[in-house]
Amino acid sequence: MPEKVIIIGSGPAAWTAAIYAARAELQPLVFQGAITEENRQAGTLPLGQLALTTEVENYPGFPAGDVETYLESALPTDVRMMMPPHTKHGVSGPELMELMRQQATNFGTRVITEDIFSVDFKTHPFRLHASDRQTYEALAVIVATGARANYLGLPSEQKFKNHGVSACAVCDGALPRFRNKPLAVIGGGDSAVEEAGYLSKFAGKVYLVHRRDQLRASKIMAERARENPKIDIQWNRTVKEVLGNDREGVTGVCLASTVGEPDLELPIAGFFLGIGHTPNTAFLQGQLELTHEKYIKWTTPQRTYTSVEGVFAAGDVADSYYRQAITAAGTGCMAALDAERWLAAKGL
Repeated sequence: MPEKVIIIGSGPAAWTAAIYAARAELQPLVFQGAITEENRQAGTLPLGQLALTTEVENYPGFPAGDVETYLESALPTDVRMMMPPHTKHGVSGPELMELMRQQATNFGTRVITEDIFSVDFKTHPFRLHASDRQTYEALAVIVATGARANYLGLPSEQKFKNHGVSACAVCDGALPRFRNKPLAVIGGGDSAVEEAGYLSKFAGKVYLVHRRDQLRASKIMAERARENPKIDIQWNRTVKEVLGNDREGVTGVCLASTVGEPDLELPIAGFFLGIGHTPNTAFLQGQLELTHEKYIKWTTPQRTYTSVEGVFAAGDVADSYYRQAITAAGTGCMAALDAERWLAAKGL
């Protein structure tokens, strides 16, 4: 017997879709991903990118405050014991994701801790092949596998991730640790320039580090960066090392020259990557239409429809623009409603 709905992913989009699907009596089955070293290295462990974040200040409903008592009442004891101690300052990324997963399972969502490594959307019911060597069938599928931020791959970058190293200025830029401090943004495209401009609202200074002598960003974006008095563009520079210590986190960056000049060390409190994201769509292997950036293409305005009828996409796997937890959750809701209505219209 095929599943009514299978959801692939475990970020805000996936769990929101599961909550709505479960409450609609669709008995969703979620593949949250496998716990493997390969997934750890790729940043694709269960619970998504938000589980790699510390403070979450911009998710509605969780203002600053001590929510430890709530966490203890909402989450099972064994889950709480595996989590970092509560910081008594609102909700953290891992806490928010555990709460979302718990809310989904409270309504009957079933969860399998395996990867989906290939799919067959050319037949119906759809067939999904998992890392447990089993094949699962579904009448409808919601793909919510997200996108992972691109990093440089430096050991020092990995060491200070969430301790001054970030790939999301909108998520982290307003945190107290970065306010009125010098920060660095790496990249030269529109994303990097947008990050630098956003951070300039809070930072004392923003160094925009680019490997060439001309930004790849659009002309209007590049002009804004050059005219912003808080942005200092470091031309012809690449990152050699992120500097810091265990107590303060990031304290500086060492930049190499691409034109033969000496290395340059800059004191900074935050190191932000603006070199793009990679959507987790490789497992689709041509089964869905993708954009030129490899994101799943939404085929109908205001809907989560994909190029295959009965397959829906939610969250950052299809959204290359906003990439926020709240927008991902919103499209997760939309995908579940789209799937429910599609199944009802088909009499399935």
